[in-house]
Amino acid sequence: MPLSYPVRGRSPRSRRALAALAATALAAGAVTGCSGEDGPDSTADAFLTGWRSGDLQAVGFVDPTGARVPAADVTKEIKALSGELAATPPQLTRRGDAKVTADIATTPVEVAWTLPGGTRWAYERPVRLKRGKDDQWQVIWEPQIVQEKLEAGDRLALRRQPGTRAAILDAAGAPVVAPRPVVRVGVQPGEVTDVKALSRQLGAAFAAIKPALTPPVDLSDLPKRLSEAEPGAFVEVVTLREEAYRQIKSRIYDLPGTKFQADKLDLAPTREFARALLGSVDPAQADDLAAHPDRYVAGDLVGHGGLQGRYDDRLRGAPGLTVVTEHPKPGEPGTATGTEVFRVEPRPGQPLKTTLDVATQNAADAALRGEKRRSALVAVRVGDGAVLAAANGPGPAGENLAFTAQVPPGSTFKMVSALGLLDRGAVTADATVPCPKTFVVDGRSFKNSDDFVLGPVPFRTDFAKSCNTAFASLAPKLGPDGLVTTGRTLGLESTWDLGADVFTGKVSTGGSATEQAAAAIGQGTTVVSPLAMAGATAAVARGHWEQPKLVLDPAPQQPAAAGPQLRPESVTALKTMMREVVTAGTGSALKDVPGQPVYGKTGTAEYDNNPAHTHAWFVGWQGDVVFAVFVEQGGSSTTSAVPIAERFLRALPPR
Repeated sequence: MPLSYPVRGRSPRSRRALAALAATALAAGAVTGCSGEDGPDSTADAFLTGWRSGDLQAVGFVDPTGARVPAADVTKEIKALSGELAATPPQLTRRGDAKVTADIATTPVEVAWTLPGGTRWAYERPVRLKRGKDDQWQVIWEPQIVQEKLEAGDRLALRRQPGTRAAILDAAGAPVVAPRPVVRVGVQPGEVTDVKALSRQLGAAFAAIKPALTPPVDLSDLPKRLSEAEPGAFVEVVTLREEAYRQIKSRIYDLPGTKFQADKLDLAPTREFARALLGSVDPAQADDLAAHPDRYVAGDLVGHGGLQGRYDDRLRGAPGLTVVTEHPKPGEPGTATGTEVFRVEPRPGQPLKTTLDVATQNAADAALRGEKRRSALVAVRVGDGAVLAAANGPGPAGENLAFTAQVPPGSTFKMVSALGLLDRGAVTADATVPCPKTFVVDGRSFKNSDDFVLGPVPFRTDFAKSCNTAFASLAPKLGPDGLVTTGRTLGLESTWDLGADVFTGKVSTGGSATEQAAAAIGQGTTVVSPLAMAGATAAVARGHWEQPKLVLDPAPQQPAAAGPQLRPESVTALKTMMREVVTAGTGSALKDVPGQPVYGKTGTAEYDNNPAHTHAWFVGWQGDVVFAVFVEQGGSSTTSAVPIAERFLRALPPR
């Protein structure tokens, strides 16, 4: 039984005051309890945790009328309301304590969604709670908790607007890819008289286009496509550049059923134009979508390979996003679009400024156009190292051999060997250095191309005629590290930052006497890329090395520092020797090229243990343009690399 104590000495009025104070204290204790473990805030926190995890069994729910709602139903409805955002639940944060009025509490909650591409969409929603008869707080479930515009049966949906893809710019600031005329070649089924004959005639015409279409046009399914199409339909066969169409117009224009539609597409100046360097822009492929589901959707244009791939984020910009409410129509597959609740405008891409020169690139592409072997031609401006052209063949090749090939340089490396010998005073251009048929080093016999013999001749003649035996005999004067030391003054092996992948070379160092002799003629373990050799040749032409430049904006963060000034006496002698290569040596096919004098060095490089297997090279310059030509398995440089160099120089516009 309850205990009671008499209160002595207090009047009835005092006793009433004490009772009032006690009641007030009890009331205060009840309000504080609302914010404790059993208060509305703890229930709200449990709701937010369950919303994000998908498990709301620890939370009680009622609807606005007070009727109980099963937690499983709320879980299901939240997922349905979230619609296309359901796979990435929002971050949920309670913003302050609940405000309680009688048996209703209101808690402010921030709902923050992460949309594709990392876009953040955040807003605040009130979560209302009701205290039950057992003093337990329950969430008043209503669709507006998820988003204020949502009603029962609605869902959130995403609308995506791609940003405008920016262009890669040439040295003049003009887009390399621009709208250019094309012709869509098609067939109208109802006018075809003989499908097999038409396929043969079209195939023969397409095969006659120069340069050849790569890949060839596949007409194997044309009969099936025509049989399935409406008689008056336009069944597209191929889209041709206008210049390609003109080549075969007379052969296909009057064929029964052929139709033609003029159009414009964003294209480079030619199909080959720096294709391997630039890369391509294509609809998103399956592996793009799988690797970056938050970045791409079907139909997006994506850069693949080259600069388009490396700078895809910059060029592509960012898509615009709109979140709308949708309400499915019963019995219909479509949905009615409701209210827009969030929007981010698309951000256009930023252009990429390069040093490419259209005329020089066209000349380089044209020079390789008839070459059936894998090949590369890179051109660099002497004055500032700007990469003017990077061509790869045959056709629109996908591999940028001009920058990334790792192959022996052959006799083009005699330019480096000669500079090292001249710097050390081991020889002069006019010193007599015998050129025998063979020269033996530690049992290995070195010989000249076609076993030629010059006998005792000036060193400049050995260089001009590319005498292997003379250079093998001089190798000891370079010492074990002479080549690598000289090569590094010409930029080989250094770390470049020009905005694209590049192999800067690996020069032989140390090794046996045999290895040193082989390295002196560009064999052994030395490997380079055409761009690396062009950079080294440009260093000789200007008197010091500077890293080649390709991407100007955004500017590379860590370009290599310029090299030391080369010894003027050595450079003067080497230039004289490289000029003699053209006037009286292995590059004499270039001596009548119009314009300024041509300087250069040929190279034939063995790439395995069979001396008959060789790559072909030529490096040199005319005026302010340095170039390097490489032909894989090209055999003799005089029959492959030198003719390519000649075609390139003759195609260059006057400077």
